[in-house]
Amino acid sequence: MPSRRALLALPFPATAASAEEAWPSRSIRVIIPFAPGGSSDIAARIVAPRLSALLGQSLLIENRGGAGGNVAAEMAARAAPDGYTLFQGNIGILAVNPTLYRSLTWNPVADFVPISHLLSVFYVLVTPIDRPWGDLKALIAAAKAAPETLSAGNSGVGSMGHLAQALFDRMAGVRTVPVPYRGGGPLANDVLAGKLDFSFSTAPTVLPMIESRRVKALAVATATRTTLLPQVPTMAEAGLPGFEVPNWDSWLAPRGTPPAVLAKLQAALRQVLTQPEVVAEFARRGMETFPSSPEQLGAEIPQRIAQFAPIVRATGATPD
Repeated sequence: MPSRRALLALPFPATAASAEEAWPSRSIRVIIPFAPGGSSDIAARIVAPRLSALLGQSLLIENRGGAGGNVAAEMAARAAPDGYTLFQGNIGILAVNPTLYRSLTWNPVADFVPISHLLSVFYVLVTPIDRPWGDLKALIAAAKAAPETLSAGNSGVGSMGHLAQALFDRMAGVRTVPVPYRGGGPLANDVLAGKLDFSFSTAPTVLPMIESRRVKALAVATATRTTLLPQVPTMAEAGLPGFEVPNWDSWLAPRGTPPAVLAKLQAALRQVLTQPEVVAEFARRGMETFPSSPEQLGAEIPQRIAQFAPIVRATGATPD
């Protein structure tokens, strides 16, 4: 039988608590459901090196596009819940896909735990510079005077821009014609060229056009005015009380990830997102940093699913 001294010298397995305390001990991957170069990817790559410096381990960005974000979401949901795989999901994937896709193999509430919002990219109601309406009320009056005539561009069937247009029609009591595009760039170019009557476009794609007065911004689809376009009223201020179409990205982890790991991640991410240079870098690209608590994000996802479900159904949108 081994002596007491020999037994004390034997290595003991690490407990769950000690493993959590040691996190992170290796690199962390962040799965992004989009190709490189878009707002989501750019934001992650701004944040990653700064977060890496705080945590003492590298963050590896892994772009996994496909199936409206569902390929990446399923991959992240099935990953080991050990804090070494994170998922960056936007509001469309987390709050629209559950209704848009009839048979998802993952669930945004059951399969993930929230960490924090990451960024906000707001929608702007823009119209060609030569259109006669100069504000939202005039646009609504024109749409009512000519039902099913005004063209409303969007960046794809089932996109947040498409849902914003559908919500606009419902709340304003008008019928406009949705025109889907494959991406925000071609959409913004056709608004600029006067081929569309209006669109809800993301700030990064239209800010330069607004600032150079090549298109008109009638309203922003946010609850309060944005610091990037402080002179532009909200949809509520412009004449549609209660109109809001949020558009954010957030970070989540597979359900079962240890609470201590999640708390450390959230605290570090908040520290990065409140750094003045990060706020300024986001703003230069038409984005706003959006740090939040896990509780705020966790409450918002089911709330937004419930908000957009009837709008998605009303549009009859189906995945391309």
